[in-house]
Amino acid sequence: MTAKGKRLGMLYYLRRDWQLYVLLLLPLAMVLLFKYASMFGLTIAFKNYKIAKGFWGSDWVGFDVFKEIFAKPDFGRAIRNTLMLNVLDLLFSFTMPIVLALLINEVKNLLFKRVNQTLLYLPHFLSWVIIGAIAYQLLSEGNGMVNNIIEQLGWTRIPFLQEDTNWLISYLVIGVWQSMGWGTIIYLAAISGINPELYEAAIVDGAGRWRKMWNVTLPSIRMTIVTLLILSLGGVMGGSFERIIALQNKATTEFTTTIPVLVYRWGIESGNFSRATALGLFQAIIGLVLVLLADRIAKKLGEDGLI
Repeated sequence: MTAKGKRLGMLYYLRRDWQLYVLLLLPLAMVLLFKYASMFGLTIAFKNYKIAKGFWGSDWVGFDVFKEIFAKPDFGRAIRNTLMLNVLDLLFSFTMPIVLALLINEVKNLLFKRVNQTLLYLPHFLSWVIIGAIAYQLLSEGNGMVNNIIEQLGWTRIPFLQEDTNWLISYLVIGVWQSMGWGTIIYLAAISGINPELYEAAIVDGAGRWRKMWNVTLPSIRMTIVTLLILSLGGVMGGSFERIIALQNKATTEFTTTIPVLVYRWGIESGNFSRATALGLFQAIIGLVLVLLADRIAKKLGEDGLI
C-alpha cells in the first residue's frame, strides 16, 4: 500500500481529500501569519530601531545591542532571578502534582476524590490579576485576613508580601496552589491507564500501598513525567510575567526583576524596542537549547532502558 501510494503521487490525494485540505487552509494561514511572519520583527534586535524610521529605515548595528544589554547591571540580576524563581518553581510546582496524584489515586471514596480534583483544578482557571488581588486581601501586613488572625492569637504580624524573603516564599506557595491542579489531572489520567494486573501481581508479592506506588505507579507514568519535565524546562528562562506583576510592589524589588519583566520595562515602558527584542531573542534561544538538551537526554535514557 505504501509503494502504491507513492506511485499515485500528491495530486491524487489532493483530488481525493480536497475538502480536508481546504479546511486546513485557515489554521495554516493563522500559523504562518502569527507564528512565522511575525519573526521578521526579530530584525529589530540588530538595528537601532526608531518608530519614525520603521523597519527599513532604521540603521543596522549588528550585535551592538546585545553587547549593550549584556553590560547592563539589570541583565545579570534578571538572569539570576529568572533562573532562581523557575528552578524553585520546577522543584516545588513540578513535584507537588505527582505527589497529589499518587495520594488521590489511593483514595477509594469516589465522591471525595471527585470533589478534591475539582477544588484542586479550580485555581487553574483564575487569572493572575484575580489571584494577586486575593493574595493581598489575605496576606497584606496592614489589614490582611491572615495577619488579623495571627494578631488575634497574640503573635506578631508577618510581612508576607512586603519583605523580599517572605515575598519569595509567598510567590512559590501561591504558584504551587495555582498550578498543582492541572498537573494532578494529567498524572491521574496517566495512572488510570495502568494495567490493573500489575497491581494484582504486586499484591501477590506482598507489596503494600507505598511499595505499589513506588514500584508500579511511578514507573508506569515515568514517560508522562519526562514529557512534562521537558516542557517545563523550556520555560526555565521565561517565568510567569503575569504572576510577578500581580504580586510585586515597591517594597519588594530584590526578586521581581526577571527577563520577561525587563523586556516589558525596556520595550513598553521605556520605548527601547531594539534592546527589548534582543533580550527576548536571547531568552528564546536559551529556552530552545534547554528543550533540545532535555529531549536529547530523555531519548538517551530511553535508549539505555532507564525510562
